[in-house]
Amino acid sequence: MPSFVIDEKCDGCKGGDKTACMYICPNDLMVLDPNAMKAYNQEPDQCWECFSCVKICPTQAIEVRGYSDFVPLGSSIMPMMGTEDVMWTCKFRNGLIKRFKFPIRTTPEGEANAYNSLKGKDLDSQLLSTEEADGYSIPKPQALA
Repeated sequence: MPSFVIDEKCDGCKGGDKTACMYICPNDLMVLDPNAMKAYNQEPDQCWECFSCVKICPTQAIEVRGYSDFVPLGSSIMPMMGTEDVMWTCKFRNGLIKRFKFPIRTTPEGEANAYNSLKGKDLDSQLLSTEEADGYSIPKPQALA
């Protein structure tokens, strides 16, 4: 389900030219109503449900209701950003609240390298990264008799 703004919580990021949700939305869907000074999703059908606006909102005024394969039907999910982790709060229909904490990243910023496992490999070779130069890393197919 697309993101939606809870009017009572939204302060329009204190009247700036661009709200945090407008800045972060990858599809440029979040806009600021200049009369009400509240943000809203201008095209809910185009929302990717990426949770970027939900995570960045300083007043926690934006929600995305999760699908039943992600959270139980009828519950809401709210992330709270920390410096080292994201705390996800899941509120169930019966009022039960559960929280889950996940680290934001496992490597320091700027140090992630997807090619570390390929050190020492000949990147110009025609072999796949899992194949050995002197033979196959997978069994050869058997000839039919």
